[in-house]
Amino acid sequence: MARSPERSGRGRVVGVSARRLIPLIFLALAARTPGWSTLPAPEAVELIHNGSHVDVLIGGHPFTTFYFDATVAKPYFFPIRSARGTVVTRGFPMTSDIAGEDHDEPHQRGMYFAHGDVNGFDFWGEAAFPRWSNHSASTFGRTVFRALDEARGGSERGRLRATFDLVTSAGIIAQETQTYDFSGDDQQRIIDCEFAIQADHGPVTIGDTKEGTFAIRVVKALDSPPGHMVNASGASGEKGIWGKRAEWVDYHGRVADEDVGIAVFDHPDNLRAPTYWHARAYGLLAANPFGVRQFSGDRRQNGTYVIPAGEVLVFRYRVFIHHGDSAQAHVAEAYRQFAEQK
Repeated sequence: MARSPERSGRGRVVGVSARRLIPLIFLALAARTPGWSTLPAPEAVELIHNGSHVDVLIGGHPFTTFYFDATVAKPYFFPIRSARGTVVTRGFPMTSDIAGEDHDEPHQRGMYFAHGDVNGFDFWGEAAFPRWSNHSASTFGRTVFRALDEARGGSERGRLRATFDLVTSAGIIAQETQTYDFSGDDQQRIIDCEFAIQADHGPVTIGDTKEGTFAIRVVKALDSPPGHMVNASGASGEKGIWGKRAEWVDYHGRVADEDVGIAVFDHPDNLRAPTYWHARAYGLLAANPFGVRQFSGDRRQNGTYVIPAGEVLVFRYRVFIHHGDSAQAHVAEAYRQFAEQK
């Protein structure tokens, strides 16, 4: 049985006119981190809009690109780089000449937000890749670009906000706004992400499936092994992390000539925080609060969630790209700074 909205505790369902929360870069991190005597200087962020993509530069260097071409089933980022320029996300299917790159699960792009069951339609998989799906083309949904609402840089941070329609064979079923704040210094890069699903075409039912939701597919060298995947509880590897709840998960390892990592933080105000993780050793890192039955293996549980007509469900995450491993980068402290933001 589908669950009705949870209006207190974990998760936020808000009215259409609710004030958007603007995440701030955690300026107090250096002061509270042993061994750091000065605050790293934030670097300027530049956003360049060109057709159906936006390039993001930090400190004058390429950081990432946001693609929202209507011919692709969902918007995505590719590639994502460290402060030293090391690419930490997969290349395929955007490029095919990366040595050793996996060519599996092509719908798992660099970074994206999508779910495998929204009103019965699959927004996670893509009809263009039938080999990796059991669905017919008519059951796939598409996150279709509507408007680029904001794309601006600044001396310390930049912001990108775009609106999309969730489109199915039955028509538009909802509207989704994706907001990203970018910042960084000479050691790290940060993307603060907010996703708002607005039930402006009637109630929206998000089903219980492991195929979702906020996802990153890391570069081959960060797979676990040879890289390392750890969570906030100290668990490691797919066996210790997949289907478990945790405030954050971090992939780290050696890519090219850099010891580098990429972590995803789940905000404590999110639905069912700390979230469940659809995290795989082959390089998939996905926060998924809906696949409760599949993750727990308990048929008595049901992670299905209903957004009432006219209301909005909001999620916030932080992506933290760092030098070194989880301990060296003080990932736990970085998460605490993020979690304190309201």
